[in-house]
Amino acid sequence: MKISKNRYLQGFLVVVLLLALVRVIFPSVAEPRLTARSDGKDSTAIDSLRGDLMASAGAQDELSVTPDTASDGSFSIFFDKNGKEVKHRIFSVPHFGNTFPDQQDVQIVAASRHGVAPVQNREEAEHSKGKLVYVGSNPFFYVDKLNNSIPYLVPRASVLLQDIGRAYFDSLQIKGIPLHKIIVTSILRTKDDVSKLRTRNGNATENSCHLYGTTFDVCYNRYKQIQTEKQPRRQVQDDTLKWVFSEVLRDFREKNRCYIKYEVKQGCFHITVR
Repeated sequence: MKISKNRYLQGFLVVVLLLALVRVIFPSVAEPRLTARSDGKDSTAIDSLRGDLMASAGAQDELSVTPDTASDGSFSIFFDKNGKEVKHRIFSVPHFGNTFPDQQDVQIVAASRHGVAPVQNREEAEHSKGKLVYVGSNPFFYVDKLNNSIPYLVPRASVLLQDIGRAYFDSLQIKGIPLHKIIVTSILRTKDDVSKLRTRNGNATENSCHLYGTTFDVCYNRYKQIQTEKQPRRQVQDDTLKWVFSEVLRDFREKNRCYIKYEVKQGCFHITVR
């Protein structure tokens, strides 16, 4: 027996009216079960839930949540609680030679472990590109004109160089110094490059760390200033930039990311990834 459409609608309306009447007479049936009672005390369900949460969090009295720095009034490394920019001092390092003492005998061990096999010439280096990555100027560092090397590193060393450039930017910013790029002056060398260099540079070693693609030189007496015609930057002394850079490199060395030698005659930091 089929039920007519009108009778179906009438029955539906009756059910709705009955439910509405029950809610008016007994409003508590519509309240969520996990709410506080009218007397201000937590319900048994809430107490049970809170107890489970406290037990899982190892809390004793109340659940604690680490407050957000923006809501608890604390300040970041850039601004204090009043929104005023914080000026960080420049400390440099006590002594460049003592802070960055890693000689050839130390660096060559890491270069041999993490690097590629030395290549004879640049044509042979082309066949090693599967193990090397191209290193070019980018927002965080500038690659100088390379006369005795080619712009390739093993991925591990490339990441290190990128991280150093980024950390240098951060350090300049929190110290209120206009942004400058570090300048990379030497990267991967072939055996032919090393032989030619040794005729002009007495400090160049035959078994150079640069042969392995793990090592790069960054000069400390020149920096690439970042500026535009619309937004020129104020001049900063190279010594100031060097002091900040030395702080950054010291942190990376202390974190065992690299070995560093302070080269006096070449005017650079000689860096090998670890």
